[in-house]
Order: sequence, then C-alpha cells, then structure tokens
Amino acid sequence: MESGSGDNGGIVISAPGKVILHGEHAVVYGKVALAVSLNLRTYLELKDTENNEVRLDLPDIELHRVWKLEDMSVIFESFTGGDITQPGPPTSEQLAHLKELAGIKKEEDSEVKYLAVIAFLYIYLGICSHKRKSKLPSLCLRVNSNLPTGAGLGSSAAFSVCLASSLLTYCGAVKTLDVEKESHFGRWSQENLETINNWAYEAERIIHGTPSGIDNSISTYGGAINFRRITDKDGKVTPKIVPLERVPLLRILLVNTKVPRSTKVLVANVRKKLEKYPDIIGPILDSIEGIANTCEKLFADSGDNNDNTAAIEELEELIDINQHHLASIGVSHPALQQVCQISAKYGLHCKLTGAGGGGCAVTLLRKDTSQGSIDEIQKELKSIGFDCWETSIGGPGVTLHRNIHRELSEGASAAIPKALLEGL
Repeated sequence: MESGSGDNGGIVISAPGKVILHGEHAVVYGKVALAVSLNLRTYLELKDTENNEVRLDLPDIELHRVWKLEDMSVIFESFTGGDITQPGPPTSEQLAHLKELAGIKKEEDSEVKYLAVIAFLYIYLGICSHKRKSKLPSLCLRVNSNLPTGAGLGSSAAFSVCLASSLLTYCGAVKTLDVEKESHFGRWSQENLETINNWAYEAERIIHGTPSGIDNSISTYGGAINFRRITDKDGKVTPKIVPLERVPLLRILLVNTKVPRSTKVLVANVRKKLEKYPDIIGPILDSIEGIANTCEKLFADSGDNNDNTAAIEELEELIDINQHHLASIGVSHPALQQVCQISAKYGLHCKLTGAGGGGCAVTLLRKDTSQGSIDEIQKELKSIGFDCWETSIGGPGVTLHRNIHRELSEGASAAIPKALLEGL
C-alpha cells in the first residue's frame, strides 16, 4: 500500500468541489456549460486496522458506521468478477443487500447522507472483490471537508471521488505516477483517472439517481470542463464532457446565501417562460451559451497568465452580462442581488452559480484586491447571515497527499480541516 500521509502508513486523498462558471439553465437545452474546480476540498484518510471491521466516519454530518467483516461475507460473494475499469450499477439484489447492511430505515432511504453510506458500501465491496477475493480488508475511513453540503458545490461528488481513488489505490488497481521523492503530491495517469471517475459516477448514481456526470468529472480531473447534453433521435441524453487544456487559477469569494431553493422548480419555471416567449427567452439562452464559449476561448488564449488585466476585465464583463441574463429569466433572488451589490461597492463583479433562486454566488477577485477589502466584504456579508469563503477556481483534481503535515508547515496546501490533522 502506498503511503499517503508519511506518518502512519495510511492514505490521505483530497478532491475538489465545483462551481458552474457559465451556462446555468441553458445547459438543460443542449447548450454548453463551463464548470470549474473549486479549491474547497474534501479529505479522506484510509487506515489499515486489525479488528476485522470496516469503519466509516463522517464527523461533518455526525454519521459514524461500523460493520463486522463476517456480516459482509454473503453480499461480498455477489461482487466477484467484471472489469474493474468499467463498473456498472448494483443489481437490484445487491442494492437490497446494501440497504440491509447499511441499516437504513425506510424513512431515511432517500436522504443523501444515508445514500452516501450505501455508495460507500458498494464501492468498498465492488473494488475489494476484484483484488482481495479471499478476504475483505479491515479498514477505517474518515472524511472531513471544507465543502458545505447541499449547496450545489459538488460535495457528494468529492466524497465519491475520494472513496474511489483511495480504495483503488489501496488495492493496487491504480498507481500514482512516478514523481520526485520530495514531492508533496501524488497523481494518476489519464487512464487511471478514468477508472476513478467511472467508480465515482456509479456512487453518484446511487446518491442522486440520474447525475449528469459533471460534478464527479470536475472533482476527478480538476481545472475546467466544457459540458453539453447530447440528445439522440430516440430522446436518449448522453453527456459530452471535454476537459479544457488551459485554465487560469482565479481567486474568488464564494458566498452561500443559505436561501433554500428547488432546482426542479426553477428549471420548470424557465421552461414555462421559454414556451410562452420562445422568441425572447430562446435568444437569451443562446447568449448564455455564447458567454460560455467566449470564456472558454479567453481561457485558451490567456492560459495560466493571471496577470493579464485585459483578460480579467473581459471575464468581469462576461460575469455581469450572464448575471443580468439569469435575472431576466427569473432565477436570481434578492439575496443574490445583495451579494452582487455589496461586491460592486468594492469594484468587484459577481454572479449566481448553479440553479439560482438562492444558493451560492461567486465574486471574482482581482490580483490587486487588498486583503482589507476582502475582509470588509466578508464582514458585511456575514452580518446579513451569509457564509463566505475566500478560495480559488481552476485548481487540481483528485490528489494523494504524501506528507500532509509537511504540506501544512511549508505552506504547500490549501486550508486543511483541523479535525483531519488532529487524527493523523
């Protein structure tokens, strides 16, 4: 087993969340959306144990589960065989066993956090059945995250990617690339990342039913992706995901208004407007796609040059135009407008991200935005009940941490949850 912590022989892996930069709602109609990685991350620590148990600790949501290996023996046998690089969904019989093993009550079986337990059991049993046919490994997995749950920031996908990559690495099904010994980080080949992404997608299907695949792809590969839904002549929808080759690392202020919203209702309302005013709403959706395409070209031209003032100004213009478009189709919210107005007081540009109607907004920070200004904005936003984080977009995907304590001491890592470090 490859060490990911450098201290106790365990594996420590992290994966990022995501935001939709451009293309919200237009993507429903087969148009392009740009999604970017968010450098708020989920961290998973995997350790060997000797107590013939499997333990899953999710302290952020106060969920802790332990299973005896002997209780898993019956269902374990049903997972043997198949191609480990191309997993499929659990059979109905397997799913019934997984629910029973998870000990989930009927009134809990649609809650995301309990579905995450089923997803864990599926990935654990599915991956280990390929590499450990005689006996399941006794393990403890603990997950801590900087990502808020239920905010549309890809928290479940980051969890799924961490699970898949840690267990695939532990079992030797994927191996990190050869790197210098002093490197803090381990990463995987494109082929191995595809395997990780395939397993994470199956976990997301258990948790969300019919996910687009965009969240787990961003969490796996990092950077940014061009995403489009392709509908064939029979009405079957297939996601087309193309990673962008060049993405600048951009600082943002991420704001969670904590206003609850229903994505389903918001999508339905936009559809009603489109049906009622096709000649008005249709061109707006086309323009939103145009913004996404223009932003992608801007990324390609500027690459990782974060000092390109002209490019930053153009990004700001695109953010403003898109926010006005989204407001005009009815998916903004007074709370989101407040975030935009407060950002504008400091000469910064802001838009909603995701479904809208509440939820989150992103404010683009310039290189010369002073820390004093950022602190003042955060203070004002928090005073009206919003949560906010200063972070970045466009960073790396799933990552193995070779020595997380050295990362922290040498300033090589983003904010690592204190709860994780206390247990290492």
